[in-house]
Parts: sequence; C-alpha cells; structure tokens
Amino acid sequence: MDYYRQQPYCIMTLRMSIDCNGCYQRIRRALLQMEGLESHLIDKKHGRVVVCGAAFSPQDVAIKIRKRTNRRVEILDVSEASPAAPEGGPGHMPS
Repeated sequence: MDYYRQQPYCIMTLRMSIDCNGCYQRIRRALLQMEGLESHLIDKKHGRVVVCGAAFSPQDVAIKIRKRTNRRVEILDVSEASPAAPEGGPGHMPS
C-alpha cells in the first residue's frame, strides 16, 4: 500500500524585506506564478515567507523570487515532511 507515498513534501522558510503592501503583492504574485508550489504564507510583520509543495527546488524558488521581486532573499530553513494521509487512509484514527 505505497500509493499514498509521493514525492517528498518540502517546507521552506525565507526571510525577506516586506516594507509595504506593494512588496507583499509582488511576492504573492511571484509565488502564485510558480509551478510545483502548493501553498504559501507571507508574514509581513516578521518578514518571513513560508512555501510548501511537493516538487520544487529551494534554490530555484529563491532565485525566481529574487529576480521577480528585486528583493534580497535569505533561505532560513528547508525541511521535508510527509503529507497528511487522506481521511480513512493509513494513520487515520476514527473518532
């Protein structure tokens, strides 16, 4: 039963300077245009961007964001996680 196992699921945290709403929108647009990213979270207050997905190279994502936003990008953390199993699948506890 290895059909739940897919490509490794990566979570990457970036540090960026997000000064205004225009910067926020540029970063958001750049992330939405990229292939392989499933979700993202932009924390304007702390200047952090978290990117999640199954098929992306952290260095390539950082370079693309840097080119599209003209902002300095620093990779803080890259970790692999297993995606949550669908309800009723292995690892699911009935209530």
